[in-house]
Formats: sequence, structure tokens, C-alpha cells
Amino acid sequence: MIAYLERFVHENDAESNQDDDVSTISNALELKSTIDAAAAVSASKDFGGIYSVEPLAFLKPSSTEDVARLIRAASSSPNLTVAARGNGHSINGQAMADRGIVLDMRSLATGSIHVGSAYADVSGGALWEEVLKRCLEFGLAPRSWTDYLSLTVGGTLSNGGVSGQAFRYGPQTSNVTELEVVNGKGETLICSESENPDLFFGSLGGLGQFGIITRARILLQPAPDMVRWIRLVYTEFEDFTRDAEFLVTRSENDSFDYVEGFVFSNNDNPLTGRPTVPLHPTQEFDPNLLPRCTGSVLYCLELALHYNNTDHPSTVDTAVTRQLARLGFVERLEFQVDLSYMEFLLRVKRAEEDAKANGMWDAPHPWLNLFVSKSDVAEFDRVVFKNLLKEGVGGPMLIYPLLRSKWDNRTSTVLPDGEIFYLVALLRFSPAYPKGPSVDKLIDQNKDIVNYCFAKGFDFKLYLPHYRTEKEWKRHFGNQWSRFVQRKLNFDPKAILAPGQKIFSRRINNIPQ
Repeated sequence: MIAYLERFVHENDAESNQDDDVSTISNALELKSTIDAAAAVSASKDFGGIYSVEPLAFLKPSSTEDVARLIRAASSSPNLTVAARGNGHSINGQAMADRGIVLDMRSLATGSIHVGSAYADVSGGALWEEVLKRCLEFGLAPRSWTDYLSLTVGGTLSNGGVSGQAFRYGPQTSNVTELEVVNGKGETLICSESENPDLFFGSLGGLGQFGIITRARILLQPAPDMVRWIRLVYTEFEDFTRDAEFLVTRSENDSFDYVEGFVFSNNDNPLTGRPTVPLHPTQEFDPNLLPRCTGSVLYCLELALHYNNTDHPSTVDTAVTRQLARLGFVERLEFQVDLSYMEFLLRVKRAEEDAKANGMWDAPHPWLNLFVSKSDVAEFDRVVFKNLLKEGVGGPMLIYPLLRSKWDNRTSTVLPDGEIFYLVALLRFSPAYPKGPSVDKLIDQNKDIVNYCFAKGFDFKLYLPHYRTEKEWKRHFGNQWSRFVQRKLNFDPKAILAPGQKIFSRRINNIPQ
């Protein structure tokens, strides 16, 4: 088996029949899983649509042991790498493996959600949408979410997992108590804060570098029945950030349950302008309510208050009115709607359906996600939002505050200094070129933004990072780099896992010492 793998990786014979080759690998590994050779083409792409890297095979494991056996076999070869792919929603090829094996983690998700009174045991390949629907059958729900729920549990836990609830409960990485992880040696380990803690915290936010998350124990809480969804308009960034920071630093009983925000253009563009703010078709944005001196961009504070069917409507109205009275938004430019908790959490699903209908879902998505410190966010707004991106990016430009104290510094995720920092997400939805701008132009624009942040000495970090050189990765991790490298040496010493992140190279095994 090993001799075959070595020969295949080194020869790269264009005349060989790849279907026969991957079948031989499947037989040699004695896996119960199946290899889908045709699907390898789809595994060479991701949602970003920027990179295309063809794997040797796309493997559908049927068990955790399949995953472990494959990694052990790869460990015995000189060059073979392994990447875990969830729902293919990475942007910059993070879940790809050039001439390596890509594992379809979705194949492990069937019947994999077991709900208890305080937690759920969930497959790493399960979608958060599936977790939500299963938990709601018991009147429960996870505490922390992402905005888009068609992402796998293992995928978001390998990065962070943030949304409008993170200011209160922390990211998804702060709401898991146990993991099952297959490390780069092919060992299957149960880990938690007390058992194999270094692998536990390393895997959380670890970009898949130390192991593949095959199961997670997620904290639950009682689920509300309903949500009052609110959007408020601001003309001044200072007023917007003051109110957002005020709300995320209040106690649980003195604020909303969800706080996000976004920037939009002060025009009638249906994709990036004022029409994106109202929450219901019967609502309209009246620009006459804006002050005459209003600039080219505006800001929207997006809030949600949870409640139950047993709550009297007047009680909900009173609570919302009391909270809004303390905020400085533009008078009468507020929009409210009531909907079920599930409808609220699946709100991006509707946007996905619209994007698929108009072809934008399949177009390239050169998205950029950053964490920017409170100390630098006003300058970021002045240069990036008010100038470079004043016409929008064809999709949402999110910005909202998070609290560093809600993140565990033992995990692998790196953050700006200071208690308050902002998530900035430029979620581009543009038609494919030539109807829309070229991908290269948008990528260059992202680079300009990042380079500006470096040049000005901003305290910031890329979220879902995608650097390409060791120097860049060392700068990203800062004083956590040595810990990250040591964890790699401990748990994946041959650099088999997650090659698409471009942090360590298997071919020359150049893990820094």
C-alpha cells in the first residue's frame, strides 16, 4: 500500500487512469468509505471561486475510524496530505488539497445529533441548520451562532464562529465543552478543558492544523419562540458605534439579545443602498427623514429581542421602547418586524435563494473579514467605508463590536488587543465578469485595505485568514506563533492536515523549530 502511494505521488503520470488510481488507494486503505472520483472536480473549488486545486480523490468517510485510518496511511507516505471539507464555504482554498485527499465531512453527519438537557453531541460534519432544527424539537438551541447556518460544526469551530449573539455568549468556540478529534498522527482523542486540553484548545480556532473535529459537545439553552427584529439608521459613525458599544456592554437583562450592524450607501441601489434596510415589503425608507448634511454612506444598527408566545404583546413593546429611548438613531428611521426564532436564524437562507436565482451565488466571492480594534475603527471607517467603498461591494458590509473577555485566550484564534474590537466583513455579491468587476480587481482592493491597515499600524487581525508566507503567518499570530508551531509539532508533526491554509508544507516538512 505504502509503496503504491509513494509511487503515485512522485510519478504524476498524465497517461495514468485516475479512476483506477483512486480505487487502488481505497482498496489499499481497506476503508469502509467510498471514493467519489467525479466529485473530486467539485472539491477542487470552493464558495470563493478564486482558486482551483484538484485533489487526488474526494473521499466520503463512513466513520471516525475511516478518517483515522486514512491519516495514518498518509503519515506513512512522504507527500500525501489530507483536508477536511464541510459544505465547501471557504473563500480562499482553505479546504483544498493539491494532489492530496479531501474528506467529505458531510458524509459523517447522518443521524449524528443527540440532544441532552444542557448540551448536544453533534458530528463535526453536521450543518448548524440541522443542529438548530433538531434542538428545537426539545425546546432548546445552541447559545452562539453564525449568520449563515449552512456551515458545518467542525468548520466554524476551527475558525471561531461569530454572529450577533457573540457579545453575550462569546463565539461558538466558547460554547463547546468537548471534542472528538483525529490528529495528524491518526489518533482519535476525546479532549476537553480537563482531558487533552492542549489539543482541545488548539483545535478551537486552529484552522484544522492539529486535527479533524469529528464530534463536538455544544452547550444549549432554552429556545425562545419569537424574535422582535429591529433596524435603526444612523448618519454618523460616532453615534452608531457609541450605541453599539453601549448595548454590548450592558447586562443581560438590560440590552437586546442580538446586536449587529452594517454600512450601506446613501442611494437607491437595491443591493447596497437604502432599499436594503427595511425588513418587510410594506416598509419604505424615506430619505426625506435624513438631515441635509448626510454623507455618502449610512449605518444601520441591527437588533433582536427574544420572547415567548406566552409574553403579552404590550410587554414586548414596552421592553423595546425602553431600550430604543436610550439610543441616538435618526428619528422615525426605524424598522421592526416579528418572526419566529427559526425564521430569524435562517434569515440568510432567503438571501441565498435570491443569490442562486440571479446567478450571483455561483460567481466568485472575494470576501474579506477582519477584526479591527476600537482604537482604529473610526479611521478605518473614514478611509475604507467613506471613500474606497462608498458605493458598496455588491453585498453586505457588516460591522459590529465584540468583547475580548468572551473569548478564551487558550484557543488558537488570535484577536486585536483591548476589550472592544469590531468584526468587519465585506461580503461581495457581484455578477461574474464582464457584467461585474473582475475578480483580480476586487482581490487587489482587498489587498489595498489590508496593506493600509498594516501601513497605519492598526491593531487588527484577519478573521478566516489566508496568508501565503511564513513571514505573514508569524506576523498574524504574533506572540502566539511559537505556541501554534509547538502544537503543530505535537499533533501533526508531518504537516499532513489542512494544506490549503498554506501555513506549513508537507513536501519539505518545513515546520519551523
